Amino acid sequence: MQVPAPPSPRLRVGEFEVDLRCGELRRNGDKVKLQERPFQILAALVERPGEVVTREEIRQKLWPTDTFVDFEHSINTAVKKLREALGDDAENPRFIATLPRYGYRLIAPVAVVEPDGTSRVGTPPAPPPHRQRTAWWLGLASLAVAGIALTCIFAFNWGNVRSRLVADPGARHIGSIAVLPLRNLSNDPQQEYFSDGMTDELITALAKLNGLKVISHTSVERYKQGNRTLPDIARELGVDAVVEGTVTRSGDRVRITAQLVDALSDQHLWAESYERDLKDVLSLQDGVAGQIAAQVGIRTGAGQQTPIASIRPVDPEAHEAYLKGNFYSSRSTCNGSQKGLSYYQQAVAKDPTFAAAYAGLAQTYFTLGDWHCSPYEEAFAKSKAAALRALELDPTLGSAHTWLGTIAFFHEWNWDNAEGEYRRAIQLSPNYAPAHILYALFLVSMARQEEGLAEMRKALELDPTAEFTNMVSVHILYLARQYDKAIGQANNAIELYPDSWATYIWLGVAYERKGMYQQAVEAYLKSDSLHGAKPEELEASRNAYEKSGIRGYWRHVRDTVSGNDVSETCSMGSIYAWLGETKQIIDRLNQAFQNHCPSIRSLKVDPFY
Repeated sequence: MQVPAPPSPRLRVGEFEVDLRCGELRRNGDKVKLQERPFQILAALVERPGEVVTREEIRQKLWPTDTFVDFEHSINTAVKKLREALGDDAENPRFIATLPRYGYRLIAPVAVVEPDGTSRVGTPPAPPPHRQRTAWWLGLASLAVAGIALTCIFAFNWGNVRSRLVADPGARHIGSIAVLPLRNLSNDPQQEYFSDGMTDELITALAKLNGLKVISHTSVERYKQGNRTLPDIARELGVDAVVEGTVTRSGDRVRITAQLVDALSDQHLWAESYERDLKDVLSLQDGVAGQIAAQVGIRTGAGQQTPIASIRPVDPEAHEAYLKGNFYSSRSTCNGSQKGLSYYQQAVAKDPTFAAAYAGLAQTYFTLGDWHCSPYEEAFAKSKAAALRALELDPTLGSAHTWLGTIAFFHEWNWDNAEGEYRRAIQLSPNYAPAHILYALFLVSMARQEEGLAEMRKALELDPTAEFTNMVSVHILYLARQYDKAIGQANNAIELYPDSWATYIWLGVAYERKGMYQQAVEAYLKSDSLHGAKPEELEASRNAYEKSGIRGYWRHVRDTVSGNDVSETCSMGSIYAWLGETKQIIDRLNQAFQNHCPSIRSLKVDPFY
């Protein structure tokens, strides 16, 4: 007896029909010419409508590691051909939105095509591997079972599935949001730090919710000025919904208005305004976050949301100093961090029980030590003390756990404690990008490359345009010996932050590992210039390279570093490693070990060693 063929897994996207089994694209019944790889990208997108499919995922699926091609050119060409087939425009897309240098997202609605040609809204079945020949009968049997199951579900309305899919075709999952900078309506430009701080605190409150991806503050700041539409912003950030609003401060009162907007339809889902005394500003932020959470929960059917913690009143002057600390410490300079540190100190002096301000101190002390803006041993000790105090006051602060873990990683070399703190930080604050990127650096340094790169991608997803996230990603890719990707990532970071001196360092070492010495030295000199080197010092370094090549450059660096203080002692080991002077390397590494230099935390995997 011949078994009837099961219905084809066909999907409707706009005026197009996608046949996943046959590998065909049709428009109004006519076949559209489309090569295999562009079709496979389309299949990956329709399988996860509304979600971001990263370039790395596409690479792994279409271009395995043993395939030697120019991946960047190949994927760009494939996506271009797919857009041409769909008649789509990259600048004003109807079907495929691009997240620059990160991935793609299908923004058109997807419907399942029934055997009779009618359509229904629902989640498309996972497509079988394109044109796979092995075990074909198993695929057909699976499709037959799926077809029978879908028929039963729709015929008998099991679990009310048919009602939820058909009766409300406009409902969709909201699993990610971006909070745009709240507009300052105080008519006082000096209050910008306040509106920025209120935005950051609202993001922090929302980030406590499990199951909701929240884009970090640093990645939404660039939308503060400009006339971009909300759907455009949402497509760039890869989110389902956007929160926008205003903040007004008048005397001892603060007023916030906020609205939640569906990114795909530009439909307003909810709007509300709140007004409180300044001392209740933290509970105000959590109240707004709770309302947004309730709306998201209703839309997703997620049920009970993670409860927002009860927040105590805060001294208004302490809170104002804390916001100024956040404002200045976010600038990636020694002066900015020093100024931020001063305001955090004012905040805890005004309110010794202000846990978030202690967490700010922990981060800023660490940054000052790591960037050699302050003696690192003293700075790291103060960072740890501040983090411990923050956790005494509030054990749920993911940021404090992050910096405690980073001290354990960079300075104490207590790998178990470091990993425990990072994991705890991510559990408590799953949307805190610094926890993910620093944990990624830790994992790669422990030779756990695959895990580390996954955490790096998560950090970039949460905070795609932050200087810190992008810069550390370059370092991670260098340690993973992915030099071409490190160079590409560095160029992306420099495009966003042309003055990022630390990014130029890791760009230089990636160039040097590839034997591109001229480009390496130019990157090193640019970093030195941004970090305050005098013109005559830069000229001397350039002359040393032009006269004696890369070894001449490093001999010149060696001769100009005195090694009198601990930070210079720490750097000498790396310099001798670059020169390949074995005896001096061992001597300097012994000194670095005795001084617990942060520079040898990645000794196990650092290519120069």
